[in-house]
Amino acid sequence: MDKLRGTGIALITPFTPAPEHAVDYPALRRLLDSCIEGGVEYLVINGTTGESPTVTADEKTEILRVCKEHVAGRVPLVYGIGGNDTAGLETLLRTTDLEGIDAILSASPAYSKPSQQGIIQHYLRLAEVSPRPILLYNVPGRTSSNLTADTTLRLAQHPNIIGIKEASGNLEQCMAIAARKPEGFLLISGDDMLTAPMISFGAAGVISVLGNAYPQRMSDLTRAALAGDFATATRLLFGFLDLNPLMYEESNPVGVKAVLEAQGICAAAVRLPLLEASEGLKERINRNL
Repeated sequence: MDKLRGTGIALITPFTPAPEHAVDYPALRRLLDSCIEGGVEYLVINGTTGESPTVTADEKTEILRVCKEHVAGRVPLVYGIGGNDTAGLETLLRTTDLEGIDAILSASPAYSKPSQQGIIQHYLRLAEVSPRPILLYNVPGRTSSNLTADTTLRLAQHPNIIGIKEASGNLEQCMAIAARKPEGFLLISGDDMLTAPMISFGAAGVISVLGNAYPQRMSDLTRAALAGDFATATRLLFGFLDLNPLMYEESNPVGVKAVLEAQGICAAAVRLPLLEASEGLKERINRNL
């Protein structure tokens, strides 16, 4: 799956302003074009940055249709199907129209806090039924459970599990995966600011939040690191040092949507229980822009 080396974008879902908060499909098309023209390698639809918990099943179907139609094969597409109901996810994998989708990104079960063996069995069940290869997603800050390096390496033996988006922030754990993973298994940074460090010891790239607003800079950063030009990669990375924390101060994707509003791509609107960026946060973001 070399097509998933480089920069992937964890796409936001644009909404119209309050009170409607409907999916804004013209803005979605603008965002898709901006990312592709910025040189990213692939796009991730319906991840948690896309506010998947508050997007209805019908909306997800339409978003997927619009993305496939508008992208029209220009870049590979990854689709998010994750959760803590293993049987329900099996049904989704069997019934979702995945024509034109290159891989599935599946976050580790949240809230349930399963054992490592439970996580392994969950993913093995999904891998057996999925018509597309699966990328694991480890984000313990959201799920309250961690995929250990041993768990990831056990799952990496399955032929339909091709990589992991690693957002634990634990570089030692990531190094253990890089050191022992099978050849071709993709270790992907799930944290923009760890992209260059992780590539330095074997990661294949990043699935980025900031890339929604800065696709060219994230693409340049990732390509430089993959080419071994860490001086350029680090310079570009340091350019995000002040902005990146603001992206998460009031939860993701609140911050990046405020940036996209300032850029004229979409409104900063999010759905409850998230709230649009406060005026104070918007002011500090705009100063950083």
